[in-house]
Amino acid sequence: MGLVHPASVVGSRKPLWERILPEKLLSREFPAPSLGMFVVLQTLDVLTTLIGLRVGAQEASLFVGRLMSIGPVAGLLISKILGVALVALALKFKRTRVIVFLNYWFAGVVSWNLATIVWVGWHASP
Repeated sequence: MGLVHPASVVGSRKPLWERILPEKLLSREFPAPSLGMFVVLQTLDVLTTLIGLRVGAQEASLFVGRLMSIGPVAGLLISKILGVALVALALKFKRTRVIVFLNYWFAGVVSWNLATIVWVGWHASP
């Protein structure tokens, strides 16, 4: 029986996730990033934030809240410009999963904004 160096045995093995997860799951396509959806969600975020501020809600994000000290619209636009720059970098470096994640994130943010608008409006009515 010949001896084999342990590093050669370990190096030839598949990574743990490939041994545990089925091949079908690993080869699934990740949802394609939708730049159109990103733009729609950003627009809805700005609109729902402005409506929320008008009915008496406050900005939950410390970063955006600080930006809004120069003015609500200006602060929101600056934050959106930074977001677009991050998406441009994600596209440049072929990190499209970042865009998909951001779409899910901002869908949640818009939902939160809408729920806050309803909540504040419900409790403010006589």
